[in-house]
Amino acid sequence: MNRALLRDLYAVVAAALLVAAAVFVGRHIRDFPHTLFVDWPPLVGFWRPHTGPGTPAALAVAVLVVGYGPVAAARLPWRALLATVWGAALAWIWSLALVDGWQRGVAGRLTTRFEYLQAVGRFHDIPATLRDFTHHILLHSPGNWPAHVAGHPPAATLTFVLLDRAGLHGGGWAGAWCITVGATAGMAVLVAVRLLAGEETARRAAPFVVLAPAAVWLGTSADAYFAAVAAWSVALLAVAVIRRSRSAALGAGLLFGLTCYLSYGLTLMALVGAAVVLLARPPAGRLLRGLPFLIAGCAVVPVLFTLAGFDWWEAYRLLVERYYQGAGGVRPYGYWVWANLACTVLVVGAATVAGLRRAGAVLVRERGALRPARVGAGPSPQLRLAVLACAALLALLAADLSGMSKAETERIWLPFAVWLLPTGALLTRPRAWLAAQAALALLLNHLLLTGW
Repeated sequence: MNRALLRDLYAVVAAALLVAAAVFVGRHIRDFPHTLFVDWPPLVGFWRPHTGPGTPAALAVAVLVVGYGPVAAARLPWRALLATVWGAALAWIWSLALVDGWQRGVAGRLTTRFEYLQAVGRFHDIPATLRDFTHHILLHSPGNWPAHVAGHPPAATLTFVLLDRAGLHGGGWAGAWCITVGATAGMAVLVAVRLLAGEETARRAAPFVVLAPAAVWLGTSADAYFAAVAAWSVALLAVAVIRRSRSAALGAGLLFGLTCYLSYGLTLMALVGAAVVLLARPPAGRLLRGLPFLIAGCAVVPVLFTLAGFDWWEAYRLLVERYYQGAGGVRPYGYWVWANLACTVLVVGAATVAGLRRAGAVLVRERGALRPARVGAGPSPQLRLAVLACAALLALLAADLSGMSKAETERIWLPFAVWLLPTGALLTRPRAWLAAQAALALLLNHLLLTGW
């Protein structure tokens, strides 16, 4: 066994110990101070071993991706690979969701008392509802919004309102929307990785983007939809700065503006965008030519919502107050600030833990290459991938330290987590690591009834 692989295994063991500590300490806090408000810490869910109609399909997808994923990723034409990644991600997410059955696994996820569909009927007059939105955020306000509606800007709920008005009523269509759109996040990540770190790196990353434990929460959670919108904003930014595309700059800005009106915390995706610009190193003239289009795109969604009467800053201020009125004010920061990271380990899997270990080693070894380089020199593909992943990790850590993400981060941090998955490209023996990813996802989905 070579030294690099041994260090990877050490990192995985350390991550496993972190998860074990979060489970045992969390169970103690849950059973005595009763302040966690989760049933299987650090995850939201119940211990209930089970199988379901999605079990055979999930096993089949896992075997196919482990057995043929690396070869297919290396040989398929690029556009065919992207389509295959989307199709494989759809199959993996759908099959895992259906392990819990149609009603609990898909149709019922977004219809609980906390979720967005509970508020669809209150948007019969959209402009009036937007003007009045902030008056119902606080827990003790008359007609207060359900937790997830209050906890997000109204573009999140408005998406499901528009689906309903288009005739796609109920949790089944809402769940299908989140899965279908959420599965494209992997495509967006690969587009950006290809532009920034090279096609070979993106091809090596492709199976890891598909066969991730994150798929357990990508189906069905509105955060899967948020993750895809955020990922495409970053991918279009990469297209804009590398290929000098003004239309891509406009699209990147438009989607980033929408991202900020889907979830307050996703303003932190600006850190990933900054890494894209850093890695692309566009000449000042090229950057300035595209900047007005990027800014114009960013302004569209905020201007529309502001003109409709919704004040983002006031809503965020009230959300912070609402957060501490509820479970967020009781859940102990001292536990969740590190248990959230254990949660992330379960979302991204052992391969990503090892990949991040290698990314850190690359950053240390090649850090000098990030300085302004002479003509013809520059960061290696491995260093570029490491910088991109570390920017997402930095955004995740910022969200963690804020104290506004105590628990439920298995879904809340999906938009950051999808950018950590490509570090699997840095690993040797991809099939073994992919098998570990699949095994963790299958175990989580069959041993727990997850809450999201």
